[in-house]
Amino acid sequence: YHSSISMSLLLGLYSAPSLGLGGARTACATSRAHACMQQQQQPGPPYAGPRSTPLLDTVSTPNDLKGFSLAELKQLSHELRWETINAVSKTGGHLGSSLGVVELTVALHYVFNTPADPVIWDVSHQVYPHKILTGRRERMPTLRQAGGLSGFAKRSESEYDAFGAGHSTTSISAALGMAVAHELRGLDQERTSVAVIGDGAITGGMAYEAMNNAAYLNSRIVVIYNDNGQVSLPTGTPSAGGTVPAGSLSAYTSRLIASKPFQDFRDIAKSINRLFPSEIQQANAKIDEYARGMVSGGTLFEELGFYYIGPVDGHDLDNLVPILENIRDRGGKQPVLLHIKTDKGKGYPPAEAASDKYHGVPKFEVATGKKLTAPAKTPSYTSVFADSLIDLAAADRSVVAITAAMPGGTGVDKFGKRFPKRTFDVGIAEQHAVTFAAGLAVEGIKPFCAIYSTFLQRAYDQLIHDVAIQKLPVRFILDRAGLVGNDGPTHHGSFDLAYIGCIPGIALCAPSDEVELRNMMRTIYEVDDKPTALRYPRGSALGLDVLNDLFEYGLDEYPARGKALPLGKGRVVRGAREDVSSRVAILSLGTRLAESVLAARAIEGAHADVGVTVADARWMKPLDTALVARLAEEHDVLITVEEGSIGGFGDHVLHYLSLGGFLDEGTLKARPMVLPDKYIEAGSMGEQYEEAGLSQRFIEATALRLLGKPVSMGSSSLADEEPTIA
Repeated sequence: YHSSISMSLLLGLYSAPSLGLGGARTACATSRAHACMQQQQQPGPPYAGPRSTPLLDTVSTPNDLKGFSLAELKQLSHELRWETINAVSKTGGHLGSSLGVVELTVALHYVFNTPADPVIWDVSHQVYPHKILTGRRERMPTLRQAGGLSGFAKRSESEYDAFGAGHSTTSISAALGMAVAHELRGLDQERTSVAVIGDGAITGGMAYEAMNNAAYLNSRIVVIYNDNGQVSLPTGTPSAGGTVPAGSLSAYTSRLIASKPFQDFRDIAKSINRLFPSEIQQANAKIDEYARGMVSGGTLFEELGFYYIGPVDGHDLDNLVPILENIRDRGGKQPVLLHIKTDKGKGYPPAEAASDKYHGVPKFEVATGKKLTAPAKTPSYTSVFADSLIDLAAADRSVVAITAAMPGGTGVDKFGKRFPKRTFDVGIAEQHAVTFAAGLAVEGIKPFCAIYSTFLQRAYDQLIHDVAIQKLPVRFILDRAGLVGNDGPTHHGSFDLAYIGCIPGIALCAPSDEVELRNMMRTIYEVDDKPTALRYPRGSALGLDVLNDLFEYGLDEYPARGKALPLGKGRVVRGAREDVSSRVAILSLGTRLAESVLAARAIEGAHADVGVTVADARWMKPLDTALVARLAEEHDVLITVEEGSIGGFGDHVLHYLSLGGFLDEGTLKARPMVLPDKYIEAGSMGEQYEEAGLSQRFIEATALRLLGKPVSMGSSSLADEEPTIA
């Protein structure tokens, strides 16, 4: 009896996908006949999309998709893909990941009742098609610009952005929390929380913590596992694990795909039987086993309590739509994981051919794929780090490099090409990266752990518990420290000075320029009794002409090697002129030193009675207290400048001044200049420095105010800057 009921239910599921679409899918409406017949462009070059977008033009919200046929959904996907390409070509941004999920985005908004059914995009750098379909098409020219659309999902921007992101591996936890909250609120309406997570993000441990908890809570969530073979940026960097995607999970899912053909909706209709009540499951266990064709008798995801479906072609709407409909209409609350295979950069040949699949691109020419960037006149800080590390490793076989899925962004890819067996890409697993480095240090290896400042936040306990307390000489390289430009608040390296500076026993330095970066690399290499951290910003270094002008280096070429600096000792780069009535000291940490020197010149040029000293602290820990004391004793005003949040370098200086009694007599005016206590949104780095008040004119104005002199801020003149990809 039960068996016959279940067979009837299975038959209904077999039929439901095609019947559920009804007449809307039988043929194109007359008004859309041209759109359905529109031919897709053949691969070029020159590359070009459709001349018009008749279907996309009718979509203001996802509700406008509900009456489309499958043929129309395919045509809409074609139009949406090229709309995304054309938009990003004008602003720069994360292109490849967005192109890979066009069909998935269309299918999700067609099948689910968004925003009532929340869709949470992990990392959310792939949300450009989603933004276009959810009422933000007209604002795409402002993408990642000051006052414009965020490059990531942002709750304040749209009700369709259910959860904000920028960092990875958060989606399943957020989806589970939202599903449980819906149940706790006692709402009758059945709702599905959907998490979309990629094969890079799913290497992070938080994904498994969430999946482990999801089955236990038995809440109605769906995880879309988007498998595109791009775990690291770029995937294929030579490393100790070879050139394959980082980690065993990628190999595991690759074996799943190789051993099982793509499933269509009829296979899914059979296998979804297991989501029905237990008595029906038992009666049809043999049917289910046959239909699923499992090779191993189960998957990792099933062991975690998820009902696994897949692999499915993530670009095949004929199957993807009805499969999602079956999942939506399932009974029970067992969490489901749908494993789809997609191609990052899909549909744009230059992206498909690139090693990083055009993950992050500047403005580019659509017809050719040529990136519209001027050749760099000076090296980037990232490349200076990579070259310095290679030099150290060439002379010492114990030097190794560690990255958390960002070999390209950190420069570790360059190191990996030279020393693949000493290069370790651990995937998006910063916690593991730090403790792995600690283990290497225990055995006498010299690990350089290169992680963006904003991503090291994810491994704070490991930094303290596994490294600092044990005084292990792990060398932390914090790229993208400070403001990063167009990626905005999720990627700014705003907090590392504060969150590392409060840890006992760690040495923390920040170079003012590329020569100092080389020197500091040599310095921390030689430190073997404590952990060290070296922070530097994104972007290009100053160049020899600027170095010689501002800091009087007198260099004809860059030094071939860095030289070790004394630990905890700063330097004076510009002395105040003599015979003046007022003296100002500017003490900078990091690359705001150049702006400080320019401010000093401007002050002395406009005020003959003022002398300005500029010093480079070099180290936040240990702090050069002798230098601070001298500056305090010899000047009327002391200003500290840093590209970090409240609680950082300036606060350490003020703490020392207060405890030392330098402020007791009221003869010294001290002011810290730091990032404001707010999140600075996307924009060019120049715009962000202005908003933060850390450009030359703000440093100059701060000094003049403290001297009681008139201040004329004027207006900033920001040159056009290339969009930045953090």
